[in-house]
Amino acid sequence: MSTRTEPLIRAENVRKRFGDSWILRGISLDVYKGEVLVVIGPSGSGKTTLVRCMNALEPIDGGRITIGGRLMGCREHRGRMAPLPERLIARQRRHVGMVFQRFNLFPHMTALDNVMVAPIRVLGRRAPDIRQEAVDLLERVGLGSKLDSYPGQLSGGQQQRVAIARALAMKPEALLFDEPTSALDPETVGEVLDVMRKLAKSGMTMVVVTHEMAFAREVADHVMMLDGGLVVETAPAETFFAAPAQARTQQFLRSIL
Repeated sequence: MSTRTEPLIRAENVRKRFGDSWILRGISLDVYKGEVLVVIGPSGSGKTTLVRCMNALEPIDGGRITIGGRLMGCREHRGRMAPLPERLIARQRRHVGMVFQRFNLFPHMTALDNVMVAPIRVLGRRAPDIRQEAVDLLERVGLGSKLDSYPGQLSGGQQQRVAIARALAMKPEALLFDEPTSALDPETVGEVLDVMRKLAKSGMTMVVVTHEMAFAREVADHVMMLDGGLVVETAPAETFFAAPAQARTQQFLRSIL
């Protein structure tokens, strides 16, 4: 269970726009160490933008995001926010793993090499030192027999599990998932969700954008619904699905369940 000290992830009144369109209109949330927050909502509600802002892949236009006490993507000086140089943002991202809809594996590298590449290039570790750790991670996600396979030789579900192992190789404090099963065939969705369930049980702090409601009900500590760039409702998973408080939440759940 999480300890109620300071949240590992905190967003405060986060705002983001693209051109004249506001995508996030003041999002606030707390995720404590060991918790799983599932974010749901209709297409265009701001879910993907939110997790990209958390990892400083998108700069925010207002508010603040801290992860592990670090102000993500910017620094505060005399009450004003200024963007950090990209090299410092990249250093912050070492602590936060990200798993995307598309797997973004290097096609010319084996599964093992894909998992090893970030610790070698980003952390400066030596290949002989990291190899066994990478093997262990691929075994952890059920791919111990696919070490020498290239992405083109793997199913979508297997590629996504390699991507999860790659994110874990950096020993992150938290993992962010942006609809990790949306690009998969239905028969491979379950194998990815099984890995994510095991990560949650192991105590990994996770923010998961997903349409998989059964997964959310089973694994999430809290569920947050976004619509139009605003938080409609946040509640413990059991309460969220059994007795949603907001009419918009009730309508959305009826439409997808």
